[in-house]
Amino acid sequence: MNIRHIGLVGFGEVGQIFGAGLRPQSGIESIAAWDLHFAPGAPQRDAALARARSAGIEARESMQALCASCDLVISAVTASNTLAVAQEAAPAMQAGAVFLDLNSASPGTKQQAAAAIEVGGAHYVEAGVMTSVPPYGIRVPMLLGGAQAAALAPVLAGWGMDARCVSDALGVASAIKMCRSVMIKGLEALVIESYATARAYGVEDHVLPTLAETFPSIDWNAQGAYFFSRVVQHGKRRAEEMREAANTVREAGFEPLMTAAIADKQQWVADGAARGVFQDIPKGARWQDYADRLLGEREQP
Repeated sequence: MNIRHIGLVGFGEVGQIFGAGLRPQSGIESIAAWDLHFAPGAPQRDAALARARSAGIEARESMQALCASCDLVISAVTASNTLAVAQEAAPAMQAGAVFLDLNSASPGTKQQAAAAIEVGGAHYVEAGVMTSVPPYGIRVPMLLGGAQAAALAPVLAGWGMDARCVSDALGVASAIKMCRSVMIKGLEALVIESYATARAYGVEDHVLPTLAETFPSIDWNAQGAYFFSRVVQHGKRRAEEMREAANTVREAGFEPLMTAAIADKQQWVADGAARGVFQDIPKGARWQDYADRLLGEREQP
């Protein structure tokens, strides 16, 4: 594959990280981006365009303009927009160009997105991003799937990315990602519910030592603080991902009882954050600081 011009759909946290990490790589001649915040009249347009300029990323005026001029289009949007973005990009994709879908969506959603992209001769590659992007940057572990995944993997590796092909069949990489997400996001939801309830009863100093006894390799105080902080910051995005995880469970023929509850818990925390429940909690705060804000919001018996 000869990829010289890269387009980023979505210039949020992940898009900005990938833009910064890919811009200095050998062989890449240009990196452009399209984001809804770039659109005329968007409330945050000036700030969004300024971020792109400062990062050396060319802001394109539309999705179509971006896709028409790029060899590789990387989709980094929210889970709920996975299919819509692929369908909008599809008519403008060049034949032979690659659409790399980083979004957390079910195998069925990825297969529908691939069908849209490949109608005009472009190639669709799914990516299962296996952990949080910010600590790793472009080196975040990714599993690739699709007919062109094996060809794309060494190209990405040449840019310093940790990407490997797991299957030429679409849906395998996403299934791995989604099944893992049920566990990780489920642990977050369980910790938040367990810790906040323990705090309400004043028994946290008894509960956490029993967890440490059963799972001694985990620092349950530190892990709790991390889980609370990540869900407060990204609960909306996590809830969307869990709804796609629920679709993954349904596509396997099961009722997603647990996964649906995880989505609801993540959304509940996100709604609280939107109301300002966690406003001004400093970086590095204890889990108790987050739990106390939840206790202040609870319905009194």
